[in-house]
Amino acid sequence: MSQLTFAVSPEKNAELRRRMEALGIREEDLEERFVRASGKGGQHVNKTSTCVQLLHRPTDIEVKAMGERSQSLNRFFARRLLLERIEAARGQTTARDDAAERIRRQKARRRRKAAGKYDGS
Repeated sequence: MSQLTFAVSPEKNAELRRRMEALGIREEDLEERFVRASGKGGQHVNKTSTCVQLLHRPTDIEVKAMGERSQSLNRFFARRLLLERIEAARGQTTARDDAAERIRRQKARRRRKAAGKYDGS
């Protein structure tokens, strides 16, 4: 596997590599295209191809990342999003699922607390 590094901390690069190895995803299985992004950024966005389209050939899962002005950051975020989609397709829990569950518990707790306030005597 080639050792691509992105414009993020070495820890985040290492974590991305670890997750890719754990899921059995190789760089050779990814097809990467660069297109022009849309949205904020003005002239810079209009002149450079910073949007990253990433296709995982074995599963045909495709993602786009264009949230940043930097192509390197978008390449990193596209891989991270692809890993989440592959985990979800395999039925594994993702970080997004964990966050949604945490919010669901928090809302339930607040609902119970509010109901107890007005139950009263």
